Amino acid sequence: MFAQTLFSWYDDHQRDLPWRGEQDPYKVWVSEIILQQTRVQQGWDYYHRFIETFPNVQALAEADEQVVLRVWQGLGYYSRARNIHFAAKQIMNDFGGQFPNRYEDIRSLKGVGDYTAAAIAAFAFGLPYPAVDGNMMRVISRYFGIRENIALPKTRKEITNIATQELADHDPAKFNQAMMDFGSTQCTPAPNCEECPMRRQCYAFQNELTAVLPVKIQKITKKNRYFQLTMFIANEKTILEKRVGNDIWRNMYQFPLKEFDTPQPQGEHFVITIHETLTHQQLQADLYVIPCKKLPKTIENQEIVAIDKLSQYPMPKIMTQFLKNHFPTL
Repeated sequence: MFAQTLFSWYDDHQRDLPWRGEQDPYKVWVSEIILQQTRVQQGWDYYHRFIETFPNVQALAEADEQVVLRVWQGLGYYSRARNIHFAAKQIMNDFGGQFPNRYEDIRSLKGVGDYTAAAIAAFAFGLPYPAVDGNMMRVISRYFGIRENIALPKTRKEITNIATQELADHDPAKFNQAMMDFGSTQCTPAPNCEECPMRRQCYAFQNELTAVLPVKIQKITKKNRYFQLTMFIANEKTILEKRVGNDIWRNMYQFPLKEFDTPQPQGEHFVITIHETLTHQQLQADLYVIPCKKLPKTIENQEIVAIDKLSQYPMPKIMTQFLKNHFPTL
């Protein structure tokens, strides 16, 4: 009953997405990695640009990491770009350049979790795996009356089992796509239940619990970080430094940066403060621009760059936002 009603709704309401119906596992993989932390509308152009630049696994594997990061620039969560680049090399080295067609092998790729592996398995190879994301957990929790905390692994396993049962004997790709669209446009966090075809059988609707389900209790503590970035300018040139080590923005470029434990008073040459929110961090960056006759001596991981060449370097959002606002011709 559930799947039939879902499919009937989907036939009339499915979204038009650039990767909808795609069965090339490489393209499915790219789209799913982009959508891990990105809204669909924002991801469209990035998906097309990524596929145009790296049309297949081999092209991606052979690309320089800086090029990959540059193409990814603006999407944020740059570990996704580094992971997909690493995984492309895995496919070339471990699977002879052929995208793996077993769930376990897909799951072994760098940056591929349960959801992404299931989505690729279902969309590209027709394997019976439910792609359990937030949308699917919300729909199943409401419809079947799952009242346990969905942040707990045991609850996710219960939801996965229900979804697997409902998926049985149906097209896995269509089931997963229908669940994604239904959760994204109909059974949203604030749903319009009066127009929902599921409402007569929906536990949450019948028990007036749509505002309660799903139950999600997950406390995330964000760390505050305070940066000072300085753009030195001399003879139309500036200094960039490459971030190294296991931290945010790894292998991307920034102006020389100092980090402080607390916010600092804004001094001479201050231009703007930019904030950025990450999953576990809240960033505050004070940007300074200092004209000088001669650039300071560079240190390790720094280089002198012509200002009109800055756009060629992969940079974090704070940097690109600053340059867009203050150097719009770049």
